[in-house]
Amino acid sequence: MRGRGDRLEAALAERGLDRMLVTDLVNVRYLTGFTGTNGAVVCGPGIRVFLTDFRYTERAAAEVSEWETVTVTGDWLGGIAERLAGKVGFEDDHVSVRSLAKLEEKLPEGAEAVAAGGAVEALRRVKDAEELAAIAEASKLADAALKATVEEGFVGKTERAVADAFEGHVRAGGGTLSFDTIVASGSNGAQPHAEPGPKVIGRDELVVFDMGAKLDGYCSDGTRTYATGDPGEEGRRVYDTVLAAQQASLEAIRPGEKGEDVDAAARKVIEEAGHGEHFGHGLGHGVGLDIHESPRLSLRSDDILAANEVVTVEPGIYLAGNLGVRIEDLVIVTDTGLRNLSTLPKELTVVD
Repeated sequence: MRGRGDRLEAALAERGLDRMLVTDLVNVRYLTGFTGTNGAVVCGPGIRVFLTDFRYTERAAAEVSEWETVTVTGDWLGGIAERLAGKVGFEDDHVSVRSLAKLEEKLPEGAEAVAAGGAVEALRRVKDAEELAAIAEASKLADAALKATVEEGFVGKTERAVADAFEGHVRAGGGTLSFDTIVASGSNGAQPHAEPGPKVIGRDELVVFDMGAKLDGYCSDGTRTYATGDPGEEGRRVYDTVLAAQQASLEAIRPGEKGEDVDAAARKVIEEAGHGEHFGHGLGHGVGLDIHESPRLSLRSDDILAANEVVTVEPGIYLAGNLGVRIEDLVIVTDTGLRNLSTLPKELTVVD
């Protein structure tokens, strides 16, 4: 966590703020390392305070360093408010109207709450070496779990059973899930966020497998599409198109590139194949402590990529009532291009 408070303080100066109140627990964890369910941070020139309640005093002692730790007894908001002064940024994208009103009632004289949502999230976009290592390990675990699941076979099993098998391998490897696993076979694959259910996976189908693991709080995200035999001419053609689109967008990733332009590289390939209307979601998103973070790779993204950001690259084609194909890699933006964390093969693989 070293240096993150200093980076936040510098960001406050740019926004004309005297202090920042951070209450979103993911952002609190990012700044301090605290993993409990009740905590807040006050940061500014000369002040680095982490606040929690008596339930987490011992955990805070073990997890939080470089911050003064305060155990608030009694009035939680009052304990926070007495440490605020001047123009105080608060996370308006996480704080309810009611909670803000209660906080403002307790602010010291002269203190003013100022909307400053996204301040910490902006810092989280660029990962440090510790974060990159954690994400790489999560991706490695997820890929190993999917490889083991593929080796156990798909045909004759329900989508839910295959998803359960993957999830069991993740947990056996010491991880948890970064999101609900998607296993979508045949026509179910045309639903980008299909939920695995009782459908039995048959032969000669395409199976979309979207999965991720979480280790030490950091997420991974990846997708492969498999065949359980011959997916037919249309299935093979769609697969090849998605693979070519992904390769085009991977080649476009570098620092300084616009998110919309990376998306456009993939979308151009898909549109030229006659499937523009069948690629309805953005190309990718950032990944870190949350499974969906900035930056965004989409037609409407004004984000500009920077080194050490982590993004997914996941074009897809979805033919309603027929089939779907998505191929997704998790990559780190480097000084000259990218480092791909996804290790599983991308040629169309047949699974029994």
